Amino acid sequence: MRQTKPLPVAVRRWAEQRIGPVMDIRDASHDWERSRVWELEGGRGGRWYVKISPSVKFFTRETRAYRHIVPALGQSRAPHLIDSRAQDLTLLLTAVPGAPAKELGLDVAGWRTVHQQAGALCARLHEAGELDRGDRMEAEASLAAAADGAEKYLARAGDRLDQDEQQLIRDHAARLRRVGPVPVGYIHGDNQPRNWLWSQRLALVDFERSRPAARIQDFVILATTQWADHPDREQAFLRSYGRELSDAERHALRCLTALDAVNCLAWGPDNGDAEVTARGRRTLARLMREERP
Repeated sequence: MRQTKPLPVAVRRWAEQRIGPVMDIRDASHDWERSRVWELEGGRGGRWYVKISPSVKFFTRETRAYRHIVPALGQSRAPHLIDSRAQDLTLLLTAVPGAPAKELGLDVAGWRTVHQQAGALCARLHEAGELDRGDRMEAEASLAAAADGAEKYLARAGDRLDQDEQQLIRDHAARLRRVGPVPVGYIHGDNQPRNWLWSQRLALVDFERSRPAARIQDFVILATTQWADHPDREQAFLRSYGRELSDAERHALRCLTALDAVNCLAWGPDNGDAEVTARGRRTLARLMREERP
């Protein structure tokens, strides 16, 4: 059982200076060690969230996203940043209605509706303003950067992959370098149903991995989980996203799913995450069947 994490006293005092007295605190962290999130409730039923980022990089990405990118999603489609404090990497956020879509037991039609709204929100995010010169350079280099990470994850995964599987990962990393230009923009970076809050309207949360990148990188987790066995969800998403993926994007997505698999098999077992580990193993098995029948 995960141990409840207490909200630091100094952080509570800082939050109360901005929102007033806090009557109740609930640990809302994800089930991994570095996740630190609390739900706060005020005396009149108001709700907020406090998040302590796991790193300076994530804090910088998330505060920038809330200030400059997230407003493009529209009212109540994402939390609003009330304030942040760099000295302890803390963000104070409004709450948005809903519960994570993955927890709701949705039926077939419900999942299609959720994916339809997710596609529309994703399009807004990807098109949230022009990239400046630095961001464009980062975005255009993002696929090569992903390919560069292959050897690091292979080393961490070690003998969890056999030689044929390791070669498959290297082959896909090499192919990714040859994809060529694809659309770029601001991506969510962890675009999946645990970060989709649903209450008849969809809202996105958790922007710590938001960054300028190839837009196709926002579809990797969906392709390896939600869409792999449910093509109707992918169709609903892309219809509201506003366009089909290009051949180059499809090719990049396939390569990125291979890199995601080795990442999962490096990270999942080391962190006791059976779901992530299973995602990596399932994706790798599918690619091996398709490439080496």
